[in-house]
Amino acid sequence: MAGIQAHDEVLYLRAAGVDIGKRFVVACVRSPDPRRAGRWLLETERFDTTTEAIRRLREWLTGRSVEVIALEATSDYWRAVYYPLQDAGLNLMLVNPAHLRGIRGRKTDPSDAAFLARAAASGMVMASFVPERAIRELRDLTRRRTEIRADRGREIQRLEKELEDSGLKLTSVLSDVTGVSSRRILAALIDGERDPARLADLTVSGARAKIGALTEALEGTFTDHHAFMCRHFLDQIDHLAALVAELDQRIAVLLHDHDHDLTNLDTIPGIARTAAEIIISETGGNMAPFATAGHLASWIGVCPGRNESAGVNKSGHTRHGNANLKRTLGTAAMAAIRQKDSYYAVYYRRVAARRGRQRALVAVMHKLVIAIWHVLHDKLAHHDLGADYFTRRNPQRTMRHITNQANALGLTVRF
Repeated sequence: MAGIQAHDEVLYLRAAGVDIGKRFVVACVRSPDPRRAGRWLLETERFDTTTEAIRRLREWLTGRSVEVIALEATSDYWRAVYYPLQDAGLNLMLVNPAHLRGIRGRKTDPSDAAFLARAAASGMVMASFVPERAIRELRDLTRRRTEIRADRGREIQRLEKELEDSGLKLTSVLSDVTGVSSRRILAALIDGERDPARLADLTVSGARAKIGALTEALEGTFTDHHAFMCRHFLDQIDHLAALVAELDQRIAVLLHDHDHDLTNLDTIPGIARTAAEIIISETGGNMAPFATAGHLASWIGVCPGRNESAGVNKSGHTRHGNANLKRTLGTAAMAAIRQKDSYYAVYYRRVAARRGRQRALVAVMHKLVIAIWHVLHDKLAHHDLGADYFTRRNPQRTMRHITNQANALGLTVRF
């Protein structure tokens, strides 16, 4: 094996670790012992998580001239500690708890804080990405919008379940139960109309071609209870739709300075305006924290992991990463592979033939991340490589493949 030079050095002489809880935090400052070289002094103090107590923590750390402070990202409790310390200009490192595993049976809050200080001093841990305040606010809005849209989808499913209980097969004929024709039929049902022919005649546009099937599907037992429940679900669906519209307006205002990036991201197959807004809100639109596209893919969690022990490579499943962005990329990848003339569709089929559909979809997500990094880093629109990219890259391989397929069919190909 190749030799590697490793240096065990101290990057920061005065480091601090803060173990965070809901009601209090424990801070530990690690500094050199002036009386004995190579030895370290540990000073530990406990603070409440109120605003005044956090101010005293800030003064306590500032008074000891710490060079770096490591904080464990415990639930959402770290926010109330991190932000005031960040405003004071302190050098902070928000550490993933998965990177810190103490010895079982010897875990205490002071020992955790001391270990954080030691890890920060020697560079044993990496700092998590914490965007600026404007991006954090934008992230709150986009994540809330995603939650409300999911809630609206669940309310629509409950409405369909109520219709099934009444025996009406409306969604078997009209796929969108919240569409114009469906809403007109539901409104008439709630108002007391029960004649299937009259209900079917309320349809508009292309749905009128299905009047015959609708007349048969709208025969059932729709009671006053069903009318009350459908009215309740429709009101809730409309309320959630109004909340989404309100959030859309607020997000558009905050993203006014990112119009160029949003336009460029929209040129990537599978990524529309909403997905582009989520990408900007999660990454900040600035690729400076991510040195390469590989770093961004690793942070999101769409690249293979490494799990080697005793020379054996075990499962290399992807990391958890950024779940919100990974969900968006999964949807974008499924949309991209449906564009048959795109590079991503061809790449998906090549990988799926060897590794299966699920791995192929993650591979396409990884390709999309590479495109996103370059689009945001270089401030350029996306350029699709085309469905014939692999053919142009290696025409001899394509010819061999065609020849083998022809030979398998009992044909002879001559060039």
